[in-house]
Amino acid sequence: MARSREHLSGVLFASAAALLWSTGGLFIKLAPLPGLGVAGVRSLITALFFLAVFRPKLREARWTTALAYAGMILTFVTATKLTTAANAIFLQYTGPAYVLLFSPWVLGEKLERIDIVCVLLSIAGMSLLLVDKVEAGAALGNLLGVASGLFFGLSVLFLRRDALRGGSGSLPSSTMGNLLAALVGVPFALGPLRNVWAPMDVASAKAIGGLLWLGVVQMGVAYVFFDRALRRVKAAEASLLCMLEPIFSPLWVVLGTGERPSTWALIGGAVVLCAVVLRTAWPAKLDKTTIAKTTDPETAA
Repeated sequence: MARSREHLSGVLFASAAALLWSTGGLFIKLAPLPGLGVAGVRSLITALFFLAVFRPKLREARWTTALAYAGMILTFVTATKLTTAANAIFLQYTGPAYVLLFSPWVLGEKLERIDIVCVLLSIAGMSLLLVDKVEAGAALGNLLGVASGLFFGLSVLFLRRDALRGGSGSLPSSTMGNLLAALVGVPFALGPLRNVWAPMDVASAKAIGGLLWLGVVQMGVAYVFFDRALRRVKAAEASLLCMLEPIFSPLWVVLGTGERPSTWALIGGAVVLCAVVLRTAWPAKLDKTTIAKTTDPETAA
């Protein structure tokens, strides 16, 4: 029962993180800054939030995690600016395939058949997002989206590794990753930010509020939730649960900007949701059917 409750809390933390992350596409689209500028300012705000609230020991940061995290931030935000939000989020969520491929070597976690089935089902569903939605003019954005998928997968693996080691967990590495992304991106925001501050009108207040939301809530608070999740569920399952993000991200963009995904994208989102529900419900089903054989549902397979 204790393990079941811990697993459920991990599922809820991962789902909450995905929902907060899903608001990023809208606010990135609305931010009056270039892609790298948005990434840099958001990362700077997030890093300051972590430093002020949690006081992480940066000397404990792992550079592999920090570099993967910074790469994920920079490539995804820039891709979102250059191509549609649906394309960018789909391409980033090829990441679970990399988690599936590398987790036995990086984490020593044995993959279950249900993980493989659900990851393949999710990737198949999200491939529908690309049907008649890839424009030639957005080739660079799509290429960066592919890179963000690789960095996302590596980030999940390395953050899980850091979270399991105890102590400060993955927080120092994530803070360092945000500082690296800020170092690269902030110079691209300096000029446009002067134009945002200069009039100090309602539009300026909205722009500043959007950047604060991106830094503090969409990245900062969501990261705290995801870190808690990675202490309770395996990397493959956490990455699957995070696929709730590409379902909701295009929805917020539609409501905020009118940028509509295709019918195929909506169908693909439904397939992904089914995969997430299947993987989330599977452990409970195993516990119930094998309780007579073992007192440890984690070894029932």
